[in-house]
This record gives sequence, structure tokens and C-alpha cells, in this order.
Amino acid sequence: MSHILVIGHGPATHRLLRELRRHGHDGTVTVLSAEHHPVQHRPLLTTVLQGRLDAGMLRPEADLDARVLTGAVATAVDTAHRVVHARQGDTVTAHSYDVLVLACGARPVIPPLPGARDRTGRLAPGVTTLREITDCDRIQGTAVTVLGGGPLGVETASALALRGTMTTLVCSGPHPLHERLGSGAALLTARLQEAGVDVLGGRRAVRREPGRLLLDDGTETAADTLVLCTGVEPEVRLARAAGIRVHHGIVVDDALCTSDSRVHAIGDCAEHAGRTVAGHESALAQADTLAAVLTGHEVTHRPTPAVLRLRTHAVDVACIGSPAAFQRSDIRIVGLSDPVGRRCARLALDGDRITAAVLLGLSDAIATVSHLHRRGLPVPSDRLSLLLGVRQELPAVEEANRTDPMVCLCNQVSRRQLAGAWELGARTVPALVRATRATTGCGSCTERLERLCASWTDSAGQELEPTP
Repeated sequence: MSHILVIGHGPATHRLLRELRRHGHDGTVTVLSAEHHPVQHRPLLTTVLQGRLDAGMLRPEADLDARVLTGAVATAVDTAHRVVHARQGDTVTAHSYDVLVLACGARPVIPPLPGARDRTGRLAPGVTTLREITDCDRIQGTAVTVLGGGPLGVETASALALRGTMTTLVCSGPHPLHERLGSGAALLTARLQEAGVDVLGGRRAVRREPGRLLLDDGTETAADTLVLCTGVEPEVRLARAAGIRVHHGIVVDDALCTSDSRVHAIGDCAEHAGRTVAGHESALAQADTLAAVLTGHEVTHRPTPAVLRLRTHAVDVACIGSPAAFQRSDIRIVGLSDPVGRRCARLALDGDRITAAVLLGLSDAIATVSHLHRRGLPVPSDRLSLLLGVRQELPAVEEANRTDPMVCLCNQVSRRQLAGAWELGARTVPALVRATRATTGCGSCTERLERLCASWTDSAGQELEPTP
């Protein structure tokens, strides 16, 4: 019987606790949470910002088998004595452990922008990041400027435009996501402009003043609120001070163990196989592996494929695998360019397998390509039909629940479970979310759940029952 101490109370921790219980962990678990409430599912914050999801849906399930200390800020890790010191209000506490798990997450990068901070060093009024549900409430006014051309910047700007806010997106590259999309980034800009976002590429912010943001070319944008979507960095300060090996993140091996055999790390703060975790799904996969390791199973962590799927109403965008794959000499590139339809695709093929892909404006192709890449299946011989989303017979996959497709991969919610919840009275999307927790992982299944709910609603109107 061992005592596990976890620092951090985000989704990776919740997954770890659930899996420890499933594997039969017979020891005790304590969680030190710097927040006074559990960290919500951050990938869905922009969905809340759109008004499509109630903030209450982001609350994780209660941790029934763990002692959770809220407002407990870990201040030091003493690996020699296996003790973590923490501060709760004015009280300093010490917490012993047999195994320590660092799930400290990441913190937003705040650019050295004059006017962005007040005299105390905190963000000035009218300036916010988007890391917590309370940040959504700080985004106010009729005109908002979003700084940052990465995925979060694009999703935030798109969400604000959808709710009717005059929105400007400022990025230093020629277009948002230019490094990931290449020539397709110009099409993304066009789609965002159509959706109501004023995109200013190739610009640098030089000063923030109340109600406006000044740019390096002398222009300015209206900004009742300035939203900083300028990246995050792994939270490694505790580990570094404790003498635990840190590179960009906290370095872990295939058992997610740090340079101290009693200390593990998962989530945004961890660096495995030379890279920090890429996305929500990867953090959950690390939690799954660690739960198995801590309960005596012989497992080796294998990184999940890097997949970026934008949550934006402007256009469907997916980036699969590493951009570096397109530069390999042994890779065959297959592409589709449709400037009139404002859509494009590029596949990097190693033989007949997909190594990487970039797709924009091709919803059906995104679903099929993602499936083939995840399963390591060969692409059909008709590449054009694949990219155009023409329905094809895909190679068989060994799945126990082949007749009951999984809708929410993060929370393992199948179509049959959703149909069952519908039959029991969960007749709206929020009700289905409450009943099953679908969409509260990475959020990529939100639109599919909405379509299912709409289909069942139409069927009910015709006095038909939804069939699993």
C-alpha cells in the first residue's frame, strides 16, 4: 500500500485518479490544487465563449477516491525526505509521499508589451489570457483584439466573431498558422475574414493603451479587451528547484518517471521522447500509462499521434503528424488545391501510409484521413476521391465495438450510450453532456454530438425512436 501525492488538479489528474481506481490501486491519494476549484477542460473554453456550451459543463467529475486540498500552493519539493511543502492561505503545510506525480500544467507566455501589465506586474484591466473559465467573463466590450496567430488565437477570434463581437486577430506571421498550413494559411485568412474576423498578418504589437492596441506599422486596432493568445510554457519551476532534470519540460522516460525514481510527471509540464505533450489527448494518454505503471503493470508509454483540429465555425482545419515529415526525401507528397472553393490538402505518404497531413475546408476528408492515420491503415488507391471526401470502403479494423462507433474518444462515450441517455430523457446537447461527459475532453466531437441530437429530435418529431 503506497501513498500517491499529486501536484495539480487538471484533466490529466482526473484521468489518472479514474484509471488508478479502475486498476485497483489500494493506497491513498492526495491532490494539491492551487486553485479553489478543479481546472476545467481548457480545450472547450472557446466553445463556452461562442455560447454553444454552458460553463457548468466544463466541471469535471468529483474525485471520490482522493483527498483534494484546494487553495494549496506547492512551494517546494524535498526529494531527499519525500516531502512537499505547500501554502494554504497563511498556513504552511508539509505532505509526505511514497510516489509524487507532477501534473503542474503550463502557464501562459505574456509578451513584454508596454501597457499590458499594471504597476504590480499583473495584467492590466482590459487585458486577459484564456486559461480559465473566469477569463471568458473578462472578455468584454463591443470590440476585441486577439494577439497571436496560433490555434488558440484563431479559435478565440472565431468564437468572438460568432457571438457578434467586432474582432481583430493580429499575428506576426503573414497569416495565422502559417508555419503549420504553409500556402493553405492564406485560405484560412480568407475564411476568417468571411466569418467576421479582421485578420492583420505580418504585424507586431508595440503598445497597449486602454481601448486600443498600437501596431508597428503605425496603425491601431480597437480593443475594449485585449486577449493574449501568445503561447504557453511548461510549469517546471518546482522540479528545477528540486534538482529534477528539466529541458524544455520535466524530462520523463517511457514509464513517465523523472530523474528521481519516486517522481513522475504527466501533462503539459512533461517532456517525453524529446518533446512536450501535444494536446489534451496526449495528456490523457500519459495519465492512462502512469496509472498502469503505478499499479504494477508492465507498460511502455507510446506518444499519441500529434493531431491539431481547430474548433472554429469559420472552416474545418486539421494538422496531423509532424510538419517536418513534409521535408523528408523519402516521402511522397499528394496535394489538392482549390482556391475557388477555398480548400486545400497535403498528404505526406510513407509508402501507402499517412505520415502527416494538412487539410482545410474538407470535413469528410479530415474524418477519413484521421481514421487512417490513427489506425496506421493504407490509403485507398484513388487519392483524389479520398481528399474530396467521396465515401469509400475503408480497410477492416479489429475493434470490439465495430457496430457501436465511439463518438467521444477522450471519455470513451459510444453512440449507443448517447442513444441510451436520450431514451432516458437527455433530449438536448447540454443534457447529453451532463449524462455522459461527451465533448468534455478535446471537444472535437462537439459537432458530431450536435448532429446526432438534431437527428434524434427530428425523428422524435416524426414519432420515431432513435436507434443505437
